[in-house]
Amino acid sequence: MLTIGQHSFKSRLLLGTGKFSDLQIQTQAVEASGTEVLTFAVRRLNLDQPDEPNFLEHLDLTQYTLLPNTAGARTAEEAVRIARLARASGLCDMIKVEVIGDDQLILPDPLETVKACEILLAEGFTVLPYISDDYMLAKRLQQIGVHAVMPGASPIGSGRGILNPAMLEWIIADARVPVIVDAGIRSPKDAAYAMELGADAVLLNSAVSGADDPVKMALAMKLAVESGRLGKEAGMIPLRNYAVASSPSEGMITT
Repeated sequence: MLTIGQHSFKSRLLLGTGKFSDLQIQTQAVEASGTEVLTFAVRRLNLDQPDEPNFLEHLDLTQYTLLPNTAGARTAEEAVRIARLARASGLCDMIKVEVIGDDQLILPDPLETVKACEILLAEGFTVLPYISDDYMLAKRLQQIGVHAVMPGASPIGSGRGILNPAMLEWIIADARVPVIVDAGIRSPKDAAYAMELGADAVLLNSAVSGADDPVKMALAMKLAVESGRLGKEAGMIPLRNYAVASSPSEGMITT
């Protein structure tokens, strides 16, 4: 069971809702993924005109927990304003904090992220910051009380997979809150690898919405996350520098 603050989920796959070719495909992919948590940019919702069509209207929202994010924010103040707007609209008390500091790599600004988290925690939000794969930043954010950390595998939408598995392992090994690997995932292999490293969950968007067949990819990612988790729980054999025979040597016929 994945537990984030007061929320618990059976599925360890969180799915973004952006960039699907149409709403029907989005709905089918969400269902195939088995996810229980949908994330989206608050700025994509027309909160001032709730009667207008929106990208969530084809989904049965009673089956999902919404995780609004502060995508588009460039300062802590902007992120806090977006989070307050989301909560005032009754979306959820959880907020994924995204404060972007670089346009080309779309990397999060660590200083503004910490500042935004401090304010939102004081206001009672369940806070999930999106960060680079930075051990000390993850540690610092846990010390101030965030409810999960979301290190990127590689830059958003790059499809580069997990660039620094050792750093992710260190973050996971010392984590006191769930670690959700976010961004850069391309293939089911990447998702399974993140779970084998010990991640508590994976968040995807482009890997599914940008696939030739998003519905089939959503199912593949679901199975990959489950497989990686099972492999981690089962315990893998240690890495060795030399071969070890798979058959026992005792009792073998010798000349």
